[in-house]
Amino acid sequence: MAIKRLNHAVLYVSNAARSAAFYTEVLGFTVRFGLGDQAFFLQADGSSNDHDLALMQVGARAAAPHSVGLYHLAWQVGTLEELVAVRSRLLEAGALTGESDHGVSKSLYGKDPDGLEFEIMWAVPCADWPAEPGTWRLDLAEALVRWPGVDTGDQ
Repeated sequence: MAIKRLNHAVLYVSNAARSAAFYTEVLGFTVRFGLGDQAFFLQADGSSNDHDLALMQVGARAAAPHSVGLYHLAWQVGTLEELVAVRSRLLEAGALTGESDHGVSKSLYGKDPDGLEFEIMWAVPCADWPAEPGTWRLDLAEALVRWPGVDTGDQ
């Protein structure tokens, strides 16, 4: 598997607005978009990622499986062909838990032997990002027709 880099991290937090204020005011992140006061997607200064950090509110008395802490890390591959190969390996290992088209990425989700969740994703070229954020059913066959061999690993 050709992991290019860490694309983003997702944190479960007790108060998403408070955490967003911290990351923007103290560390210089910019809020790219939010889902009310329940979730914020932040971008680091100079980053080409859609977001580098996502903050998901679970409340002050969160309970497993959504307690405060790391939700998942997203590793980026360079091409859709690599993503397809990873999908096969995850299926063979019984580790694939989901897949989504986020408009800005094509994503696979899996769990390691300890049940820790991770994402393996391919970044859609910035020029093709949708105007509005959303999540759709992943169609890798259609994506391969649209972006054959396109390497966005450095994007």
